[in-house]
Amino acid sequence: MDIVVAGIDIGSGQTKIVLLNEKKDVLARYCTKTTAHFAEVARTVLDRALEQAKLQSSDVQYVATTGLGRYSVPFRDIQITEITCAASGAYDLFPRSTCVLDMGSQSTRAIRLKQQGKVKQFRSNDRCAAGSGGFLEKAAKYLQVRLEDIGKLSLHARQPQTISSVCAVLGESEIINHVSNGAAIEDILRGIHDSLADRAVSLLKRVGLEGPVAVAGGVAIQPGMIRALETKLDKAVFVCPRSEYLCAYGAALLGLRRLKKLQAETFAA
Repeated sequence: MDIVVAGIDIGSGQTKIVLLNEKKDVLARYCTKTTAHFAEVARTVLDRALEQAKLQSSDVQYVATTGLGRYSVPFRDIQITEITCAASGAYDLFPRSTCVLDMGSQSTRAIRLKQQGKVKQFRSNDRCAAGSGGFLEKAAKYLQVRLEDIGKLSLHARQPQTISSVCAVLGESEIINHVSNGAAIEDILRGIHDSLADRAVSLLKRVGLEGPVAVAGGVAIQPGMIRALETKLDKAVFVCPRSEYLCAYGAALLGLRRLKKLQAETFAA
């Protein structure tokens, strides 16, 4: 029977799953909104992914979980931190990368890598939502634009507006002031992306910014965010494909590695 492993990332905003086979081929991906019932939402994404791959529950030999709800999945085989999963996934996709920037709904993490994608050092935003994707969600509501449109609108900015506060509440006040003063939505959005980029680069510098940077997380799907980061860093970055699934992908990779080790130990015995 072919090996199939599942990586499940129960994040604060979304729960994602990736199914891999022994060759590291992605068999299925699925994402849904995270609820307070972590075990239930984990089962839901697993069932949906199995439907996509036309597999049965019995076909999955190993389940690795990550994210804030990783301990609450009764059918897991192992739980792994988001930091470790993001590092593993990014290194597999971009072996040249030396740093990983994981920008999620509630936190932004900068990770310095060492050999084989292991974590050397990491830092997370330690203030509030102003340094994470959650701030963009609130901004979208205030500006009455769809969240999925923010990334493209930001690219058309002509006079980016400054968002200087490190507090989400005060940052929202700045947005309202810009709107009241007649600033273009595109300029406000670029200002928000610039603000997030400033905080992200600061985190990267704290872990030791050098070499190529891989960017992942839900915020990384916004082209305006990537442009802001590249401008602040003064260099291009690696953008992980389907970046919102990076931690789930990393969890699946680590689960696959662990399963093969267990199988080798059993065979040797």
